[in-house]
Amino acid sequence: MHKDCERIMLSEEQLRARVKEIAMQVDKVYEGKFPLVVGILKGSIIFYSDFIRHLTVPVELDFMAVSSYGSGAVSSGKLNIKKDLDKDVKGRDVIIVEDIIDSGFTLANLKALLLERGASSVMIVTLLNKEGRREYDIEPDYNCFDIENEFVIGYGLDYNEMYRSLPYIGILKRSVYEK
Repeated sequence: MHKDCERIMLSEEQLRARVKEIAMQVDKVYEGKFPLVVGILKGSIIFYSDFIRHLTVPVELDFMAVSSYGSGAVSSGKLNIKKDLDKDVKGRDVIIVEDIIDSGFTLANLKALLLERGASSVMIVTLLNKEGRREYDIEPDYNCFDIENEFVIGYGLDYNEMYRSLPYIGILKRSVYEK
């Protein structure tokens, strides 16, 4: 375990099993379709990679870099699109793959944006759900894990661009981000 980690919340094995299970469920929904799977950079990249490897339906891949966080641990309350889609979503079924839903601000605004751009449907698949922190009316269609209000790192999730490569999800020690 990393020295900045208070404890491991979700092991590699738990992550692997649940991501496969969710992908198999989503796969059934899109049987006979060709959805666009949009990974939200950078946090979802490991989850996204593992998730799409378990899909058997043909998919097209794209990415967005969208955030409501700056360099700190608290949302800025402003949607910031750093990288937009390369593909047109008009008439497409879109699957957003996100690392975590916290306040819901980012995903609520992103889903509305994609529907405004003409997406036929927008499904949200998330690794982690902090329902207790929700401030916006948005819920994932598929969620791997509900978690408490902890600052989590690993498996793509970061604090100031660090800890993404940890193979598990851990709780970051308060002393690290309350400096």
